[in-house]
Amino acid sequence: MGIGHLAVGFAAKRAVPRVPLGVLLLASIFADALWGAFLLLGLEHARVQPGATAASPLDLYDFPISHSLLGEVLWALLFGGAFFAFKKYRAGAVMLGAIVISHWFLDVIAHRPDMPVFLKGPYLGLGLWNSVPASIIVEEAMLAAGVYLYLKATTGDAKTGLAIVVGVLAIMGVAGYVSPPPPSLTPVAISNLALSIVVFFVANAIDRRRVVRPAPAR
Repeated sequence: MGIGHLAVGFAAKRAVPRVPLGVLLLASIFADALWGAFLLLGLEHARVQPGATAASPLDLYDFPISHSLLGEVLWALLFGGAFFAFKKYRAGAVMLGAIVISHWFLDVIAHRPDMPVFLKGPYLGLGLWNSVPASIIVEEAMLAAGVYLYLKATTGDAKTGLAIVVGVLAIMGVAGYVSPPPPSLTPVAISNLALSIVVFFVANAIDRRRVVRPAPAR
């Protein structure tokens, strides 16, 4: 899954208002950032195979460190633990860990059966990527829902900046599924790392200009 992952980070802001938006979004795509780094380091492997699925030309045959359920649980503990060590915000740390793990479950929905539970399988995947239109509709709807929940949870400035960011993400989400296959995996890995960094800083800049609305009275 692509931009759909970010919906989880946007939607979580109400529940953990003291966690910056950039950190929430980084948690949602942390596995993909790790995958990009591990590809470049030669610790994980993939290949460009046009037609692997309708929506993705990537054969993801070896990525258990970043994308197995076991791996993501361990990364969730590390991510949430690091946040707690700095901020002492237990609810935020738990939420961040849950968001990191959510990446695996969303990828199971999108991928063919290549998502490992443990380092050597078993492998799961429901195959949303077998349909380009379905992949686009589901992920764009997820992004829209996540941003809507973020806007409902916060108030303040930076609406134009947020609209631009969301528009760019929406375009990237479509382009990723209709563009020609990449010439190699290197630009894919670099773009994953770059997107993670840009999303982190831009989202934090937007979030600093907004405040969480008071919870509705019961």
